[in-house]
Amino acid sequence: MFSDYAKIFVKSGKGGDGHVSFRRELYVPDGGPDGGDGGKGGDVIFVVDKGLNTLTDFKHRRKYVAEDGHEGGKRRCHGANGADLIVKVPEGTVVSDAETGRIIADMSGDNSRQTILYGGRGGTGNMHYATAVMQAPKYAKPGKPGQELFVILELKSIADVGLVGYPNVGKSTFLSVVTNARPKIANYHFTTISPNLGVVDLGNGEGFVIADIPGLIDGAARGMGLGHRFLRHIERTRMLVHLIDASGSEGRNPAQDFENIMRELEAYDPVLAHLPQIIGANKIDVIPLDERKERLAGLSAAAKKRGIPVYPISAVTNEGIKEFLYAINELRKTLPAVPVVFEPDYVYKKPDDDLPYEVSTSEAGVYVVEGPLIEKMLGYTNLESEKGFAFFQKFIKERGISDELKALGISEGDTVRMYGHEFEYLEDE
Repeated sequence: MFSDYAKIFVKSGKGGDGHVSFRRELYVPDGGPDGGDGGKGGDVIFVVDKGLNTLTDFKHRRKYVAEDGHEGGKRRCHGANGADLIVKVPEGTVVSDAETGRIIADMSGDNSRQTILYGGRGGTGNMHYATAVMQAPKYAKPGKPGQELFVILELKSIADVGLVGYPNVGKSTFLSVVTNARPKIANYHFTTISPNLGVVDLGNGEGFVIADIPGLIDGAARGMGLGHRFLRHIERTRMLVHLIDASGSEGRNPAQDFENIMRELEAYDPVLAHLPQIIGANKIDVIPLDERKERLAGLSAAAKKRGIPVYPISAVTNEGIKEFLYAINELRKTLPAVPVVFEPDYVYKKPDDDLPYEVSTSEAGVYVVEGPLIEKMLGYTNLESEKGFAFFQKFIKERGISDELKALGISEGDTVRMYGHEFEYLEDE
């Protein structure tokens, strides 16, 4: 069964805890701490698999969790890193945050592999905490938690041309005639319930990929029927081909059908309504020759107002098909060849490491250090304890904050402010 939408839970691995142990060897009665660091948790990585063309697998499995990092060991042994979790998706899958709707990744074009969530850092073992006054530290740092979130996966077809029209206008028949696709064909509404991709081969290296978008109904842009699920597949196309039932079978009005579809496109995404377009007036084989011009007059007038050409065709008898395909190809060749790729508007960064901070000076002799990274660090650091303050000093130095203060011209005795805390700056010995 074709599936182009799924909601899943993804979680990166927790970092392994640091280890507490002491060197114990014969003739070494007072061995120091030798607890090793924990391993890093596994990342969650999305990878394009060219062999997939549906999201069906995600209907059966909805939870994806990377491996946790392993705890550090004695004798300074570093814990093993958790294995990364590789999630394979078909090309054209858009990954977005289920809660906010923000796009995290578009797995198409050059983006065939992307890390979505990063594993937590491993905790440090007690071998790092030995000082002159604390030679046998009995504590280690736990590993950082992994990241987790619910994501929406949407498969948006990648094709040069999007084929749109009401149900039962002959789109499936047209596609079976002009491409290598073999869609199901029957005289029922919504016979096609999934997009069909086909390649039109015009010879001499000429051709294009066309996507048959399942039949639209009024209100599709508001989600009526399966409207949103169908419309998402034409968001990547460079041009649109309308297939209209010119015979007016089932009491339909060709011009009105065209206008209705244009309104649905405009309501869903105004950009789609302004894509280059062309119309195939299908089923002319059931219209007597002497009545064709009159029967097509209304549709031609409606299309002319929008500057869209109309080609009379019959998918059953092949009448006008060759000319129509060449017209589509000529229009396609005038369009930019750049594929439509949805830009991400949110990126999940590595925990802690990439949180921002800012170093500035507010007045003479006073420097301010602030930002999410500093706020989070102060939240889990006890500055009243000797160990906590030593960790704080090491943090400031290792993150390059000391270097940035020096670059701004800080001098010994100047004041550094951090969220309600004030420190006197001292030069390193």
